[in-house]
Amino acid sequence: MSQEKPLILVTNDDGITAPGIRHLIEVMNELGEVVVVAPEGAMSGQGHAITINNTLFLDEVKIDNGPQKEFKTNGTPVDCVKLAVDQVLPRKPDLLVSGINHGSNSSINIIYSGTMSAAVEGGIEGIPSIGFSLTTYKWDADFTAAKHFVRLIAKEVLKNNDNLPQPFILNVNIPYLPLEEIKGIRVGRQANAKWIESFDRRVNPHGREYFWLTGEFVNFDQGMDTDEYALQNGYVSVVPVQVDMTNYKLMEKLKNWKLEDE
Repeated sequence: MSQEKPLILVTNDDGITAPGIRHLIEVMNELGEVVVVAPEGAMSGQGHAITINNTLFLDEVKIDNGPQKEFKTNGTPVDCVKLAVDQVLPRKPDLLVSGINHGSNSSINIIYSGTMSAAVEGGIEGIPSIGFSLTTYKWDADFTAAKHFVRLIAKEVLKNNDNLPQPFILNVNIPYLPLEEIKGIRVGRQANAKWIESFDRRVNPHGREYFWLTGEFVNFDQGMDTDEYALQNGYVSVVPVQVDMTNYKLMEKLKNWKLEDE
């Protein structure tokens, strides 16, 4: 591969044939040399899971006529990044993009998201990484506006590549609106929100009991600087993400506890 163009790794959690990743690949082909390593099927909600007890397969595929090289695997989104770095890429890529996810990954969803976990894994590897999500689950969604903002943000990251802090990870959520109705981009924080969940208990035709997870998303955060506020008011949300999960405020309080046996 030429060293003159940026090397871009593309992955997702909806599967290599999902419309979102196909649109993402199309945009990335405009910006650099593209290598795709993505799950062979849907891996939504896998979080930061990795495969340790099963065999991983990696197959080169040809899905469309783009210039990109593509590989599918039976692994998780994080497996995709690990395999790409260790087995596929000729060097560390200049950018990792994950998505475009079908559905929002704002607020607490980042914890469960395979899309964002792939981006976080990229950040751990020292690769500038972005997770892109569109706030609709429609398989035939219009990605016109999403592609506009994907292009804009990815170009800016590549332009500033030499001066980025490490790790560099962005969680980008795009409201499902026509381009002309999106008001712009807001950089903010992750909202304090969660899913209030329950399991629907059912019985299959063979008489065996099973459970189906259901839930309601509740936003407890009224701040105007959050991802949820941005999306609800017609803005693209950009949240910088970090790997360090240390609660520094609590750490200072714990230092004052008597944590030794008397």
